[in-house]
Parts: sequence; C-alpha cells; structure tokens
Amino acid sequence: MNGRQVSSSRARVCIQDVARHAGVSAMTVSRALRQPEKVSENLRRRVAEAVDRVGYLPNRIAASLSSSRSNVVGLILPSLRNSLFADTIQGISDVLHGAGHHLMIADSGYGLAGEEAAIRAFLQQRVCGLLLHNTWHTDAARRLIERVGVPVAEIGDLTPEPIDITVSYSNFEAARTMTLLLARRGYRHIGFVTLPLKDNARSVERQRGYLSAVAECGLAADPTLILELPSGIGSGAKAIDRLSEVNPGLDAIFFAGDVLAVGAILECRRRGWAVPGRIAIASFDDVDLLSFTDPPVTTVRIPRYDIGRLSAEAILDRVSGRALKPVTFDLAFQIIERGSA
Repeated sequence: MNGRQVSSSRARVCIQDVARHAGVSAMTVSRALRQPEKVSENLRRRVAEAVDRVGYLPNRIAASLSSSRSNVVGLILPSLRNSLFADTIQGISDVLHGAGHHLMIADSGYGLAGEEAAIRAFLQQRVCGLLLHNTWHTDAARRLIERVGVPVAEIGDLTPEPIDITVSYSNFEAARTMTLLLARRGYRHIGFVTLPLKDNARSVERQRGYLSAVAECGLAADPTLILELPSGIGSGAKAIDRLSEVNPGLDAIFFAGDVLAVGAILECRRRGWAVPGRIAIASFDDVDLLSFTDPPVTTVRIPRYDIGRLSAEAILDRVSGRALKPVTFDLAFQIIERGSA
C-alpha cells in the first residue's frame, strides 16, 4: 500500500481566507472567534463553517506550521481511565524520551467530535506529529490534518485507507479467530458481547469478525445472541443474566471488551455454574486479572507496547524526513488459551 509523503510546506491559511469564505470582514471573523457571545448565532455558524472549510487555526500558530513545529507529539486516546492504554503510552514515551521529544495526551471521550477538538488543540500547540487511536475521523479533522501536513499514525485498528501511517492489528481477524476457536471446540450457541458501537471502529470490526466466523461455521446468525454494553465488571454479570434468559441453550460467550469477562466469571460462580462445563467464557485483551480468575480466561492478547513503540518510531522517521515503507504495520495478535473455554 502506498501512503502519502507528508509535505514539508503548506500554504498558510490566514484570517482573511476565513473572512472571504464567510463573506464578512476579518475583524468580524476575529470577533466571532474571540467573543462569540457578541455576534449573532447565524454569523457564528457562517464563520465556523468557513473556518472548517479552509482549515484555519487560530493565531497561536499564526506562523507557518511546517517551519515552526515543536518537539512534542500529541496522542489522542478514547479514555484516560482505561488501563489498557498504559502499555501503548509507555512504548510511545520510551521512544520519544530517548529521542529528546515529549508526549502530550488528550482524551476524546469515545467521540469523533472530541477527537476533532483535541486535534485542533494539538495543532495549535505546533505538535510535530499526531498519534490517533481512532481510525474513524470527522471530515473536518481529516481536512485539517491534510492541510497542515503533520505526520499521523493511527494505532487502534488496521485501516485500508490510512491518513499516513497505520501501526496496529486487525480487530476483525482477532474476533473472527476467537469465535472460530469456540465453534471448533463444539460450542454452537455462542453469545457476543460488544462495547458500544457508536463512533467506535474497533467495536464494529470485532462484531463483524464474530458474524463472519458464525457464517463460516454454518451457525445461525441470531441477533438475540448479541449484546451491546458499556465496559465494566458489572456489565459482564449483566450479560450472563440477559443472554441466558433469552437463550436457554447458550453455551459460550465471547466478550469483546476488557474486563467484561471477569464480571461474567463472578456471576457464574454466584449461580453455581461451572465454567466451562455449563458455559464457556472468552475475552478480548489480556488484562492481568484474566490470568488470576477461577478458571483463568481464554483471551486475545494485543502487542500494545510494541504498537506504541513502533508508531512513535514511525512518527520520528516522518519528522526526520526518512522514507518509510510500508505505511501499514500489522503487528498481529495472539490467542491465549486458558481454562475458561
């Protein structure tokens, strides 16, 4: 796959460009941006649309971005509370620190609008590169990145159309492989519990992988076997309750999100259900807790530290002007087989 080479120089976008597109004066644009309460809602909307269209960034970086970048790399994650990202952050930090660069981290709140706002904020701080956990982005965010020409690495999933660099694994293949493992062990009524799908390409791809494996094995695609829940131990317990009530023949569940499986194991113990005798449990992400449950949980292990390390190295290669091929790095995944399935 051939990716773009990031341009070292881009035409400067100034407030006059915004004014021309909005059909107002530069002073009016400045007022709308600095004191929005003093202009009409219609004018604020016109200016905002013009800002988005031309890719204008406020005057904290009024100089040409390409010639005044810092030695800071910006990382945008879905959440700062999720410990799953710790290894990735460490891998990034180790590389950047060793090269004399610094890391700034922002939280998108699992939303594309939040990511776009963080991208704008980082670019206003003249970051020399962006690391994005998302692979879905707003059109405005893509246009802004393209106009500025900053190196970008997407790290949450493999994507067929990367902005610049992708360093990740296939969520689709990971979920497909785990579901096939359960089916080939004789489980025929396999439930699937996913984290929320909205604005989350990873969850969408995991569900797609599950459905692909179900079809491949000739199993019925039963929508009552699929459940969408927020992260957390309590959600795992709730999944056991909901899925078993609707599907008495339920014999396995694949939890496509961190500690959901822990809650399921605890709920099964409360009910006196043998795992995997009564029901098999499999998970996504090999958090430490999964190896200490009774029984320990079969799961998908992701090379999160290596994703962080290689993505940071790729950004630094781009910053230094060294050629980088390929633009997509597939670091794969492992299935860790334990007693729960």
